[in-house]
Parts: sequence; structure tokens; C-alpha cells
Amino acid sequence: MKLIVKNAHLVDQVRSEQNDILLEDGIIRKIGDIRKECSSVIDATGMIVMPAFVDMHSHFRTPGYEYKEDFLTGFHAALKGGYGTVCGMANTMPVMDRADRIAANQEKANSLELLNYIQIGALGLDLHDKVLSAHDLMRDVTPIFSNDGNTIENEQFMREALKSSSTNDFVLCTHCQPEEEIIERDLRLLTEIGGNLHICHISTEKSLGIIGEAKKNGMKFTCEVTPHHLFGYGLDYKVNPPFAAEKDVLALIAGIRQGVIDVLATDHAPHSKQDKENGAPGIDNIEVAFGMYWSIFHENNLSLNRLSEMISGKPASLLGLRKGRLKEGYDADLVFIDPDKKQTILPENFVSKSNNTPFAGKEILGKVLLTMIGGKIKYDSREVTS
Repeated sequence: MKLIVKNAHLVDQVRSEQNDILLEDGIIRKIGDIRKECSSVIDATGMIVMPAFVDMHSHFRTPGYEYKEDFLTGFHAALKGGYGTVCGMANTMPVMDRADRIAANQEKANSLELLNYIQIGALGLDLHDKVLSAHDLMRDVTPIFSNDGNTIENEQFMREALKSSSTNDFVLCTHCQPEEEIIERDLRLLTEIGGNLHICHISTEKSLGIIGEAKKNGMKFTCEVTPHHLFGYGLDYKVNPPFAAEKDVLALIAGIRQGVIDVLATDHAPHSKQDKENGAPGIDNIEVAFGMYWSIFHENNLSLNRLSEMISGKPASLLGLRKGRLKEGYDADLVFIDPDKKQTILPENFVSKSNNTPFAGKEILGKVLLTMIGGKIKYDSREVTS
């Protein structure tokens, strides 16, 4: 099937231009002035077209906690937010610490034919930091591992995990609390052992300083920041890590500008009302994440190119995907946005099964109009003619 997107303003990490795109069989075939006759045409006049977003850090609660979220509600929420690829953490029930469980959950997600789902594998059996999972077998079905939700306190376990990430060529995502202390330890071990380290949801000025100094000294690793840790500070609302101070938020924004922070990740963590009242940490944010990010970027004169690099290009590259860029031969996962459209965060309108957020009523900038996966429209908030 062929589809032409006409009159689009194309933006990715390096591109910002007015052009057409020819999509065929789920692939970007050509970018340029396309004059071929085609039965399917989308006129993208007035819209910006970007690579669909890639989320390295989210929770879809399947299996075991479907009362909080399930694949159907979570994927529709992700598509509404402009996401084409999402990585679900392993803290499910049962835990994703075996290859067969990962493969079965992946198959269940794929059967919906909505977006690209990557099931993250558990670093340790039952998410503990005692015995490594069978990474060699699990690597056949996932490129990314984490004990997220649990800090790896056992230093010997972390040594073995870093070594395994090199041997088995996977991304090792860490949950660090106490944040600065664990980051310092992990970077010390990385210096000794090597590995493919990715530090999740950094939130403080001190963490940024530690990471920046290590990168200045030539260390190779990546880190991420969430929308809520950029959008809010000093809030009495339970997330892990906690909301920090204004100075920390300003430092994180500077870290984005300086290239110290690599990835924007949602840490989408839906909960039931009762679970939140009982102290469960987490925020439901995947369908408003882009607007939260773009509000901060726009206010601080950070470009849409930089945002695209962090929300699409870099995470896709880390995961080994031919996604995240507007390039011929890459997957036709696209998001159409209006960057000037103001919105109000209304939890009651969330597609997600949950609506836990402290930002109800807050205004954000930018709206996702349409999300396309493999050249097929999966979310559409406007009338499209063809």
C-alpha cells in the first residue's frame, strides 16, 4: 500500500524542512517532491510531522495488575500521546524473568496490532538482586533489562549484571534510590567492568553533576529524565524519585541544553485511586507527556529538533530500531502535531484506565493530532481526507 503525506513540515533530530513523504509497505520510501499519482494522500498543511515517539520506560501492568492498566487501554493512551514504541517494565505478576514469559507477553501485545511493544526483562530472578535471570536466553526476545522499582543494592550483583550487559549486548536500566549514592557506585563499577548502562529518571542537580563529570571524563553511558521531573517541583505527591526543588529542575533543563541528558522517558505508572491513597508511587502521564515536554522546551528556547532526538532518535538507536528518524528506509512510524495548540490536562478525559496525576488543570503546549504506525493511522483526533 502506498500513501503520500503532502505539504508537511518535517522535523527530526537533524531535519526541519517543508517536504512530502512517500510511504509504502510500512516504510518511508522517499522524502522529496513527490508527484506520483496515489489513491491515498494526507494533506499535512499547517502540521509538523515527526518520528513517532519511543518510550524506554513505562508500565502497562500486564499481566497481573490489569485493574490499573491493560495493553488495550495503555496502548491507546500511548498512541494518543504520539508514541509508536513503548517498553514495559518487568514488575508484573508473574515477573518477566523468563524468556517464555517475555515471549508470551510480547505475543499478547502484538496481537492487538496497535503499536510496537518491547517487553523489558528482569535483571534478577523475581526482581531481586541475588541471582541473575538467564540473560543469554532472554536476550533472544528482548534488548533491554531492568529491576525497575527495586534498587540494586547488592554490589556484586551489579558487577555481574554490568558484565552480562556487555556479554549479551543489552541495555541495563537502573532504578537508583538513594539517587546520587547509587549513581556514583554504578559509575564506579562501570569504570571497572564496562557495560551498557542507562540510568533511569534522574531528578537532582547533584545527580546531573555526577553524570556530567563522568561524561566529561569520557565514560560511555546514557540517562533519562521524565516529564514530571521537568514540569513540577516541591510537590507533595508520591513518585519515585520524589519531586525535587526548583533548582534541580533548572539544572535538568541546563543538562538537556548541554547534552548531558540523553533520553526523555515517561515512567508512565498508572494506579487505581485506592492504590494511590494507600501510598503507591507513580504518575499516569503518557498521553500528555509530549505537551509537558514541549511546554518546558519552548519556554527555555530548546528546539523541537532536540526534543525529537531525545524522545525518538536516541531511544530508538539504543534499542537497535530502524525508527526515530525521518529517513528513507526507516519504519513509517509518524506523529502529526500542532506545536502551538494549548491544552489543559484533564484526567477525566484520559484514555488510560487510571488518571493519577497532580497536574490536573495545568496548561500545556502542543497537541498530537495523528499517530501512524507502519504507515497506518492508529490515532486520529482530526478529520483526515484521502
